[in-house]
Amino acid sequence: MDVVDEARSRMEDSVTAIQREFRAVRTGKAVPSILDTVRVSAYGGVMPLNQVATVSAPDPSLLVIQPFDRSLISDIEKAVLTSGLGLNPSNDGNLIRVPIPPLSEERRKEYVRLLHRMAEEGRVSVRQARQAAKDRIREQLRSHETGEDEAHRLMGTVQKLTDEYCGRINSLLAVKEKEVMAI
Repeated sequence: MDVVDEARSRMEDSVTAIQREFRAVRTGKAVPSILDTVRVSAYGGVMPLNQVATVSAPDPSLLVIQPFDRSLISDIEKAVLTSGLGLNPSNDGNLIRVPIPPLSEERRKEYVRLLHRMAEEGRVSVRQARQAAKDRIREQLRSHETGEDEAHRLMGTVQKLTDEYCGRINSLLAVKEKEVMAI
């Protein structure tokens, strides 16, 4: 794999990670992906919620969790309560209903700050991939594996990739920020 392909792969991984992190941020409406980070103690181990139950959103302010095994219902309820998402599940013996409260203006702004922090971490990750690629190109230049013109062209290509992936992160941030601030 050449230097540019490796940098592209690392940058793509950074954008994918940011998308995954952004999905976990609440927007004020019920989306099953909000619970993607919840881990349940089940069968002697810790498992992701989606491996022990089905999560659905029958309306914009409610999530319904249907466990595959009813004996896990209290463990699932406890996992949602202790997840740090600020949700209060209610258990009727068969399902768990999780009402999604509307976000206050202050909470929305707090989420936007969190999104900006996540996006900056993603941009830093992209820039680290750029730096690693540039270091490899310089090493190839020093060991005479590549010429100066080729090294200069590769560095330009890596910079264009960096700009492209930082732009993608910025556009993801803008979309998610708009979603969070919408009432």
